[in-house]
Amino acid sequence: MSKIAKLFKGSSSSGSSSSSKSKHSRSRGGPSPQEAIHKLRETEEMLTKKQDYLEKRIEQELTIAKKNGTKNKRAALQALKRKKRLEQQLTQIDGTLSTIEFQREALENSHTNTEVLKNMGFAAKAMKQVHENMDIDKIDDLMQDITEQQDVAREISDAISGPFGETFDEDELLAELEELEQEELEENMKRMGGLPSVPSSKLPSARPSSHRATTKKRVEDEDDMRTLASWAT
Repeated sequence: MSKIAKLFKGSSSSGSSSSSKSKHSRSRGGPSPQEAIHKLRETEEMLTKKQDYLEKRIEQELTIAKKNGTKNKRAALQALKRKKRLEQQLTQIDGTLSTIEFQREALENSHTNTEVLKNMGFAAKAMKQVHENMDIDKIDDLMQDITEQQDVAREISDAISGPFGETFDEDELLAELEELEQEELEENMKRMGGLPSVPSSKLPSARPSSHRATTKKRVEDEDDMRTLASWAT
């Protein structure tokens, strides 16, 4: 086999190996958000069970320490040491659980936001597709036609509900009503006996007395004048 053939064969084999690697990496990919959330929940359940186990072990070691406190100090101290180690593991699990819980909540929120954005984009595309078949000018014309038809309907309604036949002057009707009320009042007065009658004889006038007083005064003045004239002579 020539060197050129070997060279092309080597390049083709290297290209096929690289393509197979890329395909393998694409096939593996990364876990989906649902898978990752599920794994984190499983880890939380496992650690929670480990917490329960450690808490029971701590209670047992504490019981052993209390039981051997006065009888066997060595056993009591060993039990307390085991208790301390178990408490350290429990503290570590508490911190790990907090971290996993925070990561799971962040992943759930990210997954929720992704789904929300996906659905909003889907709705936006649907709205765009609906609006593609709409013409703004036609909509304006349609709304104008609707307004005009509403005006026509209003005019028809006003014409139908208006008075039909002859129309009368309201002032004349009010005047006639007042006359009828006056007649009714007079009829009521007659039924009640009518108004008191006006006396026919004339009342004595005050003029004669005043005239007599004026005449008397004039006579007295004339007498006074005559007396003064006799004194002067």
